[in-house]
Amino acid sequence: MENPEHILVTGGAGFIGSHLVERLLADRKSVTVIDDCSTGSLDNLRSVIPNPNLRVIQSKVSECSELSKVVSRSNSICHLAAAVGVELVVNSPVRTIQTNLRETEAILEAASGHDVAVLLTSTSEVYGKSQARAFSEQDDLLIGPPHLGRWSYACSKLMDEFLAMAYGRERKLPVIIARLFNTVGPRQTGRYGMVLPRFINAAKAGQPLKVFGDGTQTRCFCYVGDTAEALVRLQNCPGARGEVFNVGSTEEISIRELAKLVIKTLNSSSGIEFVPYDDAYSPGFEDM
Repeated sequence: MENPEHILVTGGAGFIGSHLVERLLADRKSVTVIDDCSTGSLDNLRSVIPNPNLRVIQSKVSECSELSKVVSRSNSICHLAAAVGVELVVNSPVRTIQTNLRETEAILEAASGHDVAVLLTSTSEVYGKSQARAFSEQDDLLIGPPHLGRWSYACSKLMDEFLAMAYGRERKLPVIIARLFNTVGPRQTGRYGMVLPRFINAAKAGQPLKVFGDGTQTRCFCYVGDTAEALVRLQNCPGARGEVFNVGSTEEISIRELAKLVIKTLNSSSGIEFVPYDDAYSPGFEDM
């Protein structure tokens, strides 16, 4: 029997990463996950752990002693290992920057040594303060000032993008960048400030749903299965190499209306509590 195609997924025990791993295994791929489980969990992979085509290495990418060996036998790499969540970004900016830069540099250097294609997941946050009604991958980017830690995540992920593109130009490494917008679905946790699971947990407990600011800020939420599907299709598309792609949905909703929808859907007795940004985060916090 022919050996299955082998994919390396960094951050594969995370929310999005675990769904991507399930999708790849369903396609009969062989998958190796490298994840230090600092924000992810092996429990996210519970349903596929028995699969003989899955191997999990619990380690930081940059500290993985087997990285070069794993990369050398991989057909492609999906790099999802990163700091996640607004609360983590605001409260631990050093960790955020170091995690994003070091792990990405490590995977790109390893991939370059073996000419293995890399799909790098970035973020819609790189669009920063843009007031455009729709974001294009070719747009100029408007990031806030460095004394506001809120922007450390966007800047570190943007630096990841620049580094990946530099490897593509200088070392001819096949790279694809996917800018992920808000993604929701099973196994997402509210532990790091993710709004939908935080609302759901509060509504189930009959507690107030805390809306930061006045709730008029809007978001588009993409189902995690659709995000995973988009990543698989991008990685399988030769024409995508060297390009940047937005991955998200087009259905916009305000955070206030989202809170109302959660309360209605769960038939909850909860109310809505509006919390000023300065009380929720450090003074001077800027939302997008």
